[in-house]
Amino acid sequence: MLIGELSRRTGVSTRLLRYYEAQGLLNAERGTNGYRCYDDDTVVTVRQVRALLDAGLTTEVIRAVLPCARGEEPEIEMCADVRAILNRVLADTDERIGDLQRSRSVLVGYLGAKA
Repeated sequence: MLIGELSRRTGVSTRLLRYYEAQGLLNAERGTNGYRCYDDDTVVTVRQVRALLDAGLTTEVIRAVLPCARGEEPEIEMCADVRAILNRVLADTDERIGDLQRSRSVLVGYLGAKA
């Protein structure tokens, strides 16, 4: 299928699909006319990418995790190194949450002091 059809089937803009390809998340063959041509499995891959992005993963992490993704949701098989990668992302997320909670406490203190 051409990129426009993939866009229609997934609801993802052609611009984003080109970006995913540039990031190594999608593979496209080139027809003799130079147009990108995707196979039907790419629809599932795009949905996996969207779900993983929604989970807060970067495209770099998704590139490492994607070979272990199964289904549209996706479920992640704990392939080699994937558990370590996801544990590292989780630790980073927990650290950001802690930073935000500290910032929130300071802001609440400022508001309480002025109220």
